[in-house]
Amino acid sequence: MRIERAVDAFLRHSAIERGLSDHTVAAYGRDLAVYREWLSERGVQETSEVTSELVTSFAAERASATPAPAASSLARLQSSVRGLHRFLTREGIETDDPSARLRPPKQPSRLPKALTIDQVEQLLDAAGPAPADAAPGDLLGLRDRALLELLYATGGRVSEIIQLDVDDVAHGDVLRVRGKGSKERIVPIGSYARASVDAYLTRARPELSRRGKASPKLFLGARGAPLSRQSAWLVIQDAADRAGMTAHVSPHTLRHSFATHLLQGGADVRVVQELLGHASVATTQIYTHVSVDALRDVYATSHPRAR
Repeated sequence: MRIERAVDAFLRHSAIERGLSDHTVAAYGRDLAVYREWLSERGVQETSEVTSELVTSFAAERASATPAPAASSLARLQSSVRGLHRFLTREGIETDDPSARLRPPKQPSRLPKALTIDQVEQLLDAAGPAPADAAPGDLLGLRDRALLELLYATGGRVSEIIQLDVDDVAHGDVLRVRGKGSKERIVPIGSYARASVDAYLTRARPELSRRGKASPKLFLGARGAPLSRQSAWLVIQDAADRAGMTAHVSPHTLRHSFATHLLQGGADVRVVQELLGHASVATTQIYTHVSVDALRDVYATSHPRAR
């Protein structure tokens, strides 16, 4: 089959039979146009003429292009090529798949984004007033400050924090968190978060609770219903906007910042693992990259020949 006809058939199959989005099909089309042109330059016009050596050579040449393509772009390009040849084999158009030995490039680990300590403080101040500064009737300000203080103080996932009941925070300086798989863990609460939660419980939550049906949930919305995950996201995004932060800030940003600042402060990675509720320490170790700057600073100030 002519390569251009094979590509057209594959794209129709992707759109109609697989129901892929227009965006995905268009991306396949762009990638395969590059592949088809590369093959044409080498005199290859028929799908039966494509060999595994050609496919490997194409992938290697694209990987070494200047400027170097992003690993994600290269992986998508190779995925498009593999998809085309798998389709041709599955449909019986070709008997062999020349892309079978093609392996996608290893994707780099995406390091979590963390705020600095100053940025966290700016975010907290923008969310709502500290307990001593709250004006009478500032119900949502007290709630929002308590929510963000608790997220940062515990490193909890937003889903874990909004599922807390009032009873879960009634144990002094510790918090009982129910994580993935209904596993419970105990996390300490710092004095700032404790003060914000206590202020919310005594000065804001009773009034919010009266506005809706009785609920044991700690955090309530303006109408008294349990605070939703989406509403918690909006609270954080609004606080980030008021703080003038241009980078994307999410509930997970506070979780990342919690882990980062603990490790920078000298906490053992296994302690951080326990606090985050990670099943494996390998998951937690992604945060250890943040210690590099701290190590560099110590080296620069301590080693006699660092400068």
